[in-house]
Amino acid sequence: MSEHSAPAAGAAPAGEAVVTVTKLVAGYLPGVNILNGCSIEARKGELIGIIGPNGAGKSTLLKAMFGLVKVHSGSVVVRGQDLTGLKANKLVSRGLGFVPQNNNVFTTLTIEENMQMGMFQRPKAFKERWDFVTELFPELGKRRAQRAGSLSGGERQMVAMGRALMMDPAVLLLDEPSAGLSPVKQDETFLRVHEINRAGVSVIMVEQNARRCLQICDRGYVLDQGRDAYTGTGRELLKDPKVIQLYLGTLADTVEGEGKAAGQA
Repeated sequence: MSEHSAPAAGAAPAGEAVVTVTKLVAGYLPGVNILNGCSIEARKGELIGIIGPNGAGKSTLLKAMFGLVKVHSGSVVVRGQDLTGLKANKLVSRGLGFVPQNNNVFTTLTIEENMQMGMFQRPKAFKERWDFVTELFPELGKRRAQRAGSLSGGERQMVAMGRALMMDPAVLLLDEPSAGLSPVKQDETFLRVHEINRAGVSVIMVEQNARRCLQICDRGYVLDQGRDAYTGTGRELLKDPKVIQLYLGTLADTVEGEGKAAGQA
């Protein structure tokens, strides 16, 4: 693990960069920046975790990447194309999927209708993508006629992720997928994220449960004051004394958390 540096060679899966964010400066109001030169990268097949204190700019980073927050300088490159500042509907067709933390399903629509909304740009490919998503999430297929508003928080999160996958994204952006869920539902959500990644989708996940996030990610970034303060493999960040002290709690807590995760694996 290092400060403002890439991980050691061989520390993460090989592959070309599918997303490169370079020195991004962005914010919600003119002259007020939340991101202050943040840089991250996701390679093909990687699961990237983003952690940090409240107000560090984690969610703002994803929203800026997805065209929902004004970018003042820097760049977002997806599969070799500079997509900085494009609107969300354009980014979906260019390979980005995004699952926000809140209000992430159409509550009055059924599960199947939510999936159809995810395919509004490619309706003819619905069956192919529906089969892919329901293979990952069989429950969605079994309950396709149920209204999303009647689902639990964890079930809604599954619908939201499934809908984002309908457009076959190269990279899936997840904003705090475990927020508000019980410990059991959090574990289920992290398992889903892992399965999505294993299916070939690169994932960039902002997560409040920093320790659990680092346990499953290939590489992690620690954001602080709108910048990437530390980066390394998940294992490196979990064991780094400075990261533990500032962001993860005590070393004993971290060791205990790793033990529980190993027992659940």
